Amino acid sequence: MRRALLFALCVVLAGCSAASDAETTADDTGATVAVTPASPRTNPAIGALFLDGSHFCTASVVHSGPGDLLLTAAHCLHDGEGGEYATGISFAPGYHDGVAPYGYWDVSDPQVPDGWADSSDPDLDVGFATARQAGNTKTLESITGANTLVTGNGFAHTITLTGYPDEREAPVVCHGTSAQADTYQMRVACPGFTTGTSGGPWVADPDPATELGTVVGVIGGYLYGGDDPDTSYSSYFDTDVATLYRKMDARG
Repeated sequence: MRRALLFALCVVLAGCSAASDAETTADDTGATVAVTPASPRTNPAIGALFLDGSHFCTASVVHSGPGDLLLTAAHCLHDGEGGEYATGISFAPGYHDGVAPYGYWDVSDPQVPDGWADSSDPDLDVGFATARQAGNTKTLESITGANTLVTGNGFAHTITLTGYPDEREAPVVCHGTSAQADTYQMRVACPGFTTGTSGGPWVADPDPATELGTVVGVIGGYLYGGDDPDTSYSSYFDTDVATLYRKMDARG
């Protein structure tokens, strides 16, 4: 399986880094995927999650009142049924080639839906957390910008998908079209999304200048995001996700 079945396995396998100013190649589905450039230009609102010195998942900044909110897959933050929340995670926005251009941000207050924590429900594999940096009075969002969370907006979207594979020092970036895979599951055909890309945002209608848009999914859900590196899944963003987001947003 390309993504960890358990959080602990994700940590052992670790994840990688970033890029965006890249040449692209098309696969047989028509999706385009970025090729690692010599000097990557990363999207600062997307980055890698680290634990014990290794990156293991992907996360992104989502707009909130407090300006410190991260969005990722629930299984990147919580083991699921019978498990607990991970501690000691940090976030490196725009990470690439061993460089964290905006530094490392401490991840705290992780929150996942009850259905994930109680029974590892793949339809609820979505999580939020906060990110702060010691000594920095600015919010993360004011530095990196943020995508806007959208829920209940259907399954078919033209999206930009970004994730940090374990084996790369730059993220994979793909442009594809999402579709319904099950009642509360979405899928997209994008090549090369291996272990470490879990939590990568599905961004619709990105602004050409900032690459920021509306986030309609994250890699996760069915089989922790899928067992084929060329097809990724996401839990559908419905009322459960909206409720959890409002809870996190109301902190400010």
